[in-house]
Amino acid sequence: MTIGVDLAETTAGIDLLYRAATGSGSVLNAEGLIPVAVAEVNPRELRDWSEADAALATLIARIKGECDDELRAGWLTEMALSLKSLVAMFSGEKIGFAQRLADQLRVDPNPVSEDRLNAERTTLRDALDEMGYRSGDFAEDVSAWESKRTVPTDQVLAVLGEYQTEARRRCEALVLDIGDDWLKPEGVTERPYNAYCDYPGRWVWLNLDFRYTYSDLKHLATHEAFPGHLVHLARREALVREGKMPLEGAQVVTCSASSALFEGIADNGIELLDWDETPEDAAGLALQRIRSALRCNASWMIYEEGKSLEEAVEATAGPAFQDRQTTRRRLDLVHHELRAPFLFAYWCGDEAVRAFRKKTRDADRRHVVKTLFDYMHTPTTLAAA
Repeated sequence: MTIGVDLAETTAGIDLLYRAATGSGSVLNAEGLIPVAVAEVNPRELRDWSEADAALATLIARIKGECDDELRAGWLTEMALSLKSLVAMFSGEKIGFAQRLADQLRVDPNPVSEDRLNAERTTLRDALDEMGYRSGDFAEDVSAWESKRTVPTDQVLAVLGEYQTEARRRCEALVLDIGDDWLKPEGVTERPYNAYCDYPGRWVWLNLDFRYTYSDLKHLATHEAFPGHLVHLARREALVREGKMPLEGAQVVTCSASSALFEGIADNGIELLDWDETPEDAAGLALQRIRSALRCNASWMIYEEGKSLEEAVEATAGPAFQDRQTTRRRLDLVHHELRAPFLFAYWCGDEAVRAFRKKTRDADRRHVVKTLFDYMHTPTTLAAA
């Protein structure tokens, strides 16, 4: 617990340095490095980036001697190394995109392969066939299905709320019961995201600049609320308050070693609720993953291959079954220095949790849920678990 307090306080001190350096001129800058903390943390006084780096080096040197739990030691080491890389970047060091994926997000520093994409395309094609979309043109079938299942804009908030109601019922029975906690859906426009969990305010902000199918809203109900971010953060808040989770578990740290599992748990929400029941569910999940993977590959093109945003959009819009404007808008995060690699957190986190679920499908569900929600993990430590 002591080293967890030190890590949390050091991270909070780094957050203050970062906020002072970047200001709050945009929605993303205003979030800082720590957009959410579910417990009070006293920031460590750090005068500059070199002092922050030294504090992390000292902490890393302590882990082996103070932590007997191999999984926790692995998590602490990866998180501290992730922060060290972020601090180096904040201090002006140039760090390549692939290196940021490896060192900061702690994920595989490579684009998503065509073989992996083709596996999801096959699932999507089979589901469309089963639903009767068999024109012979894959893109036309996807478009026809999405057009038929698009929710009118004036109904999306109500439909999202209905999905949340069912998701909460399933979550209480199958994952975690957090009582009557709730995220109220509210519409926004001109935001660099399609949906956002405002945990402190208990809102889910839905960007009405995008269109949504029923599958999209079902995914967002599970991702943002049940059993995703709302449930995950409520669980962490309760455990920290009760002294059952170390203090660093109270912090959401952007583009760090914690990010992939934070997003991966949320992206596996439908399956965690045993709610993938129909061909439409299979199609929705496959299309979600195809688009997630291609957003990763677009950001790779920009930062590793030197392509322009327009070139990346041109290369990925068609394979993503999206128009160029929507594809471009879904890449808004890549413009922000801190969040440029963050799209990989969704894909790699989703893959890590899916692999974990596959390996534990015959295990006691309570133990599986506890491993996912009650401990901090990177993809590496979750695989070890």
